[in-house]
Amino acid sequence: MNAIAHQTHALSINPATGETVGSYPYENEAQLDATLNRATAAFRAWRRQPLSQRAERLQALAGALREQAEAMAQMITLEMGKPIVQARAEIEKCAQLSEWYAAHGPAMLAAEPTLVDNGSAHIEYRPLGPILAVMPWNFPVWQVLRGAVPTLLAGNTYVLKHAPNVMGSAYLMKAAFHKAGFAEGLFEVLNVTQDGVSKAIADPRIAAVTLTGSVRAGMAIGAQAGAALKKCVLELGGCDPFIVLNDADLDAAVQAAVIGRFQNSGQVCAAAKRLIIEAGVVDAFTAKFVEASRQLVMGDPTSTHTYVGPMARFDLRDELHGQVQATLAEGATLLLGGDKVPGAGNYYAPTVLADVTDQMTSFKQELFGPVASIISARDADHAVALANDSEFGLTASIFTRDSAKARAIADQLETGGIFVNAFSVSDPRVAFGGVKKSGFGRELSHFGVREFCNAQTVWLDRK
Repeated sequence: MNAIAHQTHALSINPATGETVGSYPYENEAQLDATLNRATAAFRAWRRQPLSQRAERLQALAGALREQAEAMAQMITLEMGKPIVQARAEIEKCAQLSEWYAAHGPAMLAAEPTLVDNGSAHIEYRPLGPILAVMPWNFPVWQVLRGAVPTLLAGNTYVLKHAPNVMGSAYLMKAAFHKAGFAEGLFEVLNVTQDGVSKAIADPRIAAVTLTGSVRAGMAIGAQAGAALKKCVLELGGCDPFIVLNDADLDAAVQAAVIGRFQNSGQVCAAAKRLIIEAGVVDAFTAKFVEASRQLVMGDPTSTHTYVGPMARFDLRDELHGQVQATLAEGATLLLGGDKVPGAGNYYAPTVLADVTDQMTSFKQELFGPVASIISARDADHAVALANDSEFGLTASIFTRDSAKARAIADQLETGGIFVNAFSVSDPRVAFGGVKKSGFGRELSHFGVREFCNAQTVWLDRK
């Protein structure tokens, strides 16, 4: 789970300076037991609360998030280096998420009629219990709340095991839930080692597990959940294709590609990682994309002028640089960046690799940082083949002025989400998740509300 920790504490290190900004002692077995007891006790009461009251708490949560938005944004920037403007936007997005589910979520949990002739049978959505959530650092608040909000609305309780380097953000979220009137045990923070995570998954008080993280972490958590016969939802990595056809609006495509690749300093699962450009416009696109990427402001993440901040962890910058060097050794062309930025901060220069082929490292592997790979496609069919030639299947983008062509391509892509003339996003109104090694299960929309529910058949007066 990529922990930055020593034997007894989780450490938060400011990636802009290299200084330690937080040290959080790992909890022992007695503390783990107490946390699970609180979550279990809270579940018994929470599940009996009317949906309308649970929705009211979500509305209050939106207000609490906005009240402490600046403190939360500053903590995100301090702990993982997200540029402050983007950190503030993350908190506002979470407040809007809470409001949206407060307004629309209860209808998603209403009894659902069936096709039984006399109307006597229906489906009820019942909560499962305490849900263990193992969450990453790249969106320290959004990644958590996009799962926690619908999970809590459904009547479950939520036990967060956050990434070790963003524990400050975890505790600020817990404070927001408390301020919004959520009772003790409804939203719990569990600071444990990987061994503690394994104990929690095996514990009968945990009803199900969700993880957002790497493929390796997903395989480990999925195996443990399976051994305990517990449902799990996995949102893993991505190597998302960003297809630009000859008839695309190039300026719009370039603008979307720059945002889609370099937002959050390139540390996004659902992002424009493989830029697959049809041969007729690949040179023009490349020139525009390189120039736009060159103009990005990289530096102090607390500055409102900064768009690309430091990478969140020093070990991940080393890994990224190794992938870039391997791709260049395999024959790619370096058009921009390509190296660590000297100094105390954990910066990696915005990088553009061209002439990338399907045999190269940056095509096959996920590059989790500010690096874009440009791949030339002979035609639209070749673009689809390249897009699907991946072990991942999270999201994809298609840029074309021909809506019929876009729909035909979308029908062929092996991903969980497809965005036409736009970069990938997660939004509460639509389902989010992947296929292949990008995981399984869905977050957001009505799928996110029902993932951790028992779809219970209730058949009255069956003759």
